[in-house]
Amino acid sequence: MRKLIFLYFLLIITSCKKEVAVQQTAIPTAVLQKIEALGFNAADVKRFQGDYLVEGDIRLSEADLNKPANGPYLRIAGTEQYRTINLITGTPRTITIKVSGLGSAFVAGTDTAIARFNSLGISLTFVRITTGTADITISGFNQGPSGGSVTYASSGFPSSSGNPYPSILLNTNSAAFGSNPNVLFVASVIQHEIGHCIGFRHSDCLDRSFSCGGTSVNEGSGGVGAILIPGTPSAPDANSWMLACNNVGNRTFNANDRIALNYLY
Repeated sequence: MRKLIFLYFLLIITSCKKEVAVQQTAIPTAVLQKIEALGFNAADVKRFQGDYLVEGDIRLSEADLNKPANGPYLRIAGTEQYRTINLITGTPRTITIKVSGLGSAFVAGTDTAIARFNSLGISLTFVRITTGTADITISGFNQGPSGGSVTYASSGFPSSSGNPYPSILLNTNSAAFGSNPNVLFVASVIQHEIGHCIGFRHSDCLDRSFSCGGTSVNEGSGGVGAILIPGTPSAPDANSWMLACNNVGNRTFNANDRIALNYLY
C-alpha cells in the first residue's frame, strides 16, 4: 500500500532499523527468470539484505525463488482476485498477531483490521496478543520519501507449510501516515498486508495502472491456471481491499472481496 506523490509508487523493503537504504545492485538474469516463473513481474525488482522486493510490497527470499510454481490462482472477472500457490492450512484456525514497538494508532488500527476479518465468519480467526510469539508480528521502520514516494508497508506470502507470512512492516515516518495517523487508514493498510500474509495477491495485478495510475504494468499471472469465482461481476471493481495502490483513505472488504475470502477460507 503506498502514497502517490508524483506519478508512480515505489515500495522499498526495509528492516526495523531507523534509517535504511536499498542496495541498488543489478539483478542477475537467472534470478529475474525465476521470479517470472513464480508468476511475478520481473520489472523494477529490488535487492535488499538477501531478499528481493517485487510488486511494490512483496518480499521473496532465495528459498522462495527455488520453489516450484504450480497450482491455480483465483480470479474475479474483469478485475481479478488472485491467490498464491500456498494458503493457510489446518483450518479452522486462530492466527495470532502481535504489535511490537508501535504507537497507539497502529495498535488501534490492528484491532480494527482484526475485527473486520473476524466479522466475516470465515475459518480463520484473528487474535491480537501482547506476549509470546505470534503468527504475524507487526513492527515498524522509519524512512522518509525516496525517489518521489514514501513507503507505507511490506509483507509476504504464506509458507509451503501452510503458515501465514510472519511479518508486516509499517513506516513510522511522518511522511507516511503523518504525525497523527488516521486509525481507519492504518487499519486499511494492515488489512491489505494481512491479505498478502494469508495468500492474496493484488486484485489488479494484471494492470497496476488501474489503481496506481501511470503506465500499464502487468505483475504477471505465471501461467498457472485460473479459477473464476461464480456470482461475481464482469465489470472492473474499483473498491477491492487488495488493489495494488490505496487512495490514502479507508478501504475495507466489498462484496466481491467477501466472496473471494469465503471461497478460500
